[in-house]
Amino acid sequence: MAGTCLALAALGLNSQAHAASYGTPTISLSAGYLSGAVGAVGDPTVQVTVAQSGADVGALTVAASKSSKTSVAPTSAVTVTGTGTTRQLAVAAAAQGYTDLTVKVTGLGGKTATKTLHYAASASVQQPADTRYFTGSSDASAAVDVGGGYVVVADDESNVLRLYDRSASGAPIKTWDFSSDIGVDKEIDIEGAARVGDTIYWTGSLGNNKDGEYKAARNTVFTTKVTGSGANTTLSYGSSNGRLRDDLVAWDKANGNRYGFAAGTADGEIPKEIDGFNVEGLEFAPGSTTTAYIGFRAPLAPAVAGGKALLVPVTNIDKVVANGTAATFGTPVELDLGGLSVRDIRKNAADQYLIVAGSWAADDNSDPYALYSWTGNGTDKPVELRDLPTTDPGAWEAVVDVPDLTVAGARAQLITDDGSADLYGDGTEAKDLTHPEWQKSRSTWFTITG
Repeated sequence: MAGTCLALAALGLNSQAHAASYGTPTISLSAGYLSGAVGAVGDPTVQVTVAQSGADVGALTVAASKSSKTSVAPTSAVTVTGTGTTRQLAVAAAAQGYTDLTVKVTGLGGKTATKTLHYAASASVQQPADTRYFTGSSDASAAVDVGGGYVVVADDESNVLRLYDRSASGAPIKTWDFSSDIGVDKEIDIEGAARVGDTIYWTGSLGNNKDGEYKAARNTVFTTKVTGSGANTTLSYGSSNGRLRDDLVAWDKANGNRYGFAAGTADGEIPKEIDGFNVEGLEFAPGSTTTAYIGFRAPLAPAVAGGKALLVPVTNIDKVVANGTAATFGTPVELDLGGLSVRDIRKNAADQYLIVAGSWAADDNSDPYALYSWTGNGTDKPVELRDLPTTDPGAWEAVVDVPDLTVAGARAQLITDDGSADLYGDGTEAKDLTHPEWQKSRSTWFTITG
């Protein structure tokens, strides 16, 4: 008997029998599609889950075994950390473009299994250490801080609100869509937001669509109630109003068509013209919970090159949205933003305001942008703090929150709308990408005080 065992061992049959007791390894990825950026800090990762029957999972190894385009990301650019059932896979992009990465698990007995990760890398940007990417959508248009390092971001191409970790690149941890509560089945074109207490007000652009057609869903202002904070934030539907545009037009008519709202909202009128009608900012007046400034991307006042940016105070925004009451308006505010208009406006608890100023034009990703401070008082002039970079893709659309502007070295986080950007160098606009994991908006922290 001993001689038989020795003979089997010599032939390697014992080891083969042992190997045969191991099953084929299994491997799964938490996402089949992943986006990164050249030179990025904190890019999203993918969880890799592995197992093999009859084997200690710690004995399994995971690595990238093949890249379909090594110039974008060679296998050496893929790192896998961890030793348990779940590993973390990260990719350091080498160049803009796409590649398919084969992720391979090798188990005991030499048995293997693979999965494909479809990877897309956008180009490097300025200030990569201060930049993060919010994935799942490319058309960020408004943002509200909810504490604990988290932010709710709206999208002007859908009605979905998304909760993100402000400091991390990656997918939203929660989403909400209140379309059915509001009674709309088209995009609201959410462009502005403001929070008072536990209520967030969200406004559509109120303008025609890009073809000059009236779409009722865009004439929407609605509220959500905030419960909890940070990662535990929950939103619930409050109420909505679909008449604010009509009230603004009637008010302007009653005051001699000073701003041309009736003409700007007429059939066939394009909203993003110097004399168009398009809302992109919303924030409460100093010390008020009922008066909100409506910030206009168009028109300028007057509607000529070098005109001023327009804010119109709605003095009963609470009743307008909660009860359907007709809007009443205060004295309009015209601000000198160097010929630019309002792309976002946000204040802090001390009533210090930041205004993102940009072009009224539709194709404006390379047009000038600037960041201004303001007191919120209509008789006070805004003060330019800095120009915003325009060499990278995306339009600056949202301020997350406002730091204490009296402190030197204060930093603010801004978010871009990248919907029209060709992120991966293939001529496809981000909004048209077929995989939401590849869609993303960029957020960057800027130092705004000296």
